[in-house]
Amino acid sequence: MSKKLAILTSLVIAFSLYANAQKKKKQDKEAIKEMCGCFEVTFNFAETFQYSEDSLYKPSKSKVSKALEWAQLVKDDKNKVSIQHLLQVGRPDKPMIVKHWRQDWLYENTVLYEYNGDNNWTFVNKSKDEVEGQWTQKVFQVDDSPRYEGSGTWVHVDGKSYWENTTTAPLPRREYTKRSDYNITKRGNRQEITNFGWVHDQDNAKVIRESGKDDVILAEEKGYNTYKKVDDSRCQAAQDWWTEHQAKWTLVRTKWEVVYGRNADLTLKTKVDNKALYKHLFDDEVTSKEDIEQVIESFVK
Repeated sequence: MSKKLAILTSLVIAFSLYANAQKKKKQDKEAIKEMCGCFEVTFNFAETFQYSEDSLYKPSKSKVSKALEWAQLVKDDKNKVSIQHLLQVGRPDKPMIVKHWRQDWLYENTVLYEYNGDNNWTFVNKSKDEVEGQWTQKVFQVDDSPRYEGSGTWVHVDGKSYWENTTTAPLPRREYTKRSDYNITKRGNRQEITNFGWVHDQDNAKVIRESGKDDVILAEEKGYNTYKKVDDSRCQAAQDWWTEHQAKWTLVRTKWEVVYGRNADLTLKTKVDNKALYKHLFDDEVTSKEDIEQVIESFVK
């Protein structure tokens, strides 16, 4: 093979690989955006196995709850998709809107925060090779503070589209007000797009982490949350709420981006002035850029 032909062949192969990667990336983004819209959600959690040596150990009660949830597309950039979830609860003719979690999806992202217990997230910088073709899912609390993050590859095969990752996280809200015998949830997350909407399938471990010791698994838990797509008009109240309040939450996200952009370990206070962060930010009086920045900074240790 001549030198020119070898170069041409290499270019053709490189172009083909690039084209296939871009096609796959587009397919990934389409799957992610399928999680937007109005959904009837059923949350199912059950403790499955217990490993405690305490004969008086009591497993968490199984929990099933339902809600109507609007998932608003906030950002759709070349390498990022952001989705804000809003709960619509109460009377259908006069519903109440609750700002819920947010999920950001970043393509070939190298910067993550790994939860390490005690309201501390360890800064992690991965190599480009480690995240090639992958998407990081970053999940945030109701006040846009960090919750958990993990990177993985979207898989499209046999008519299925799904993404999987295992990462550490704080205790879920349904647990941390009732349990103090473990301090980390090791979350096995699977997001799968289905013909009715999507499913968040979880295999979680309840972990005791102490400095200088190996992690101990106290129990395991199964989570199976189904998102059944319904007509967007059913979530009109949530859409209207977001139109009215999105400017404030843009300011909140912008401030958090500054905090995350410091690329350092992050520890947050549990309360300031005897109030959790979300209570400060949910206050209707806290709307200005200065007030929002001051509140968030006051929680950063």
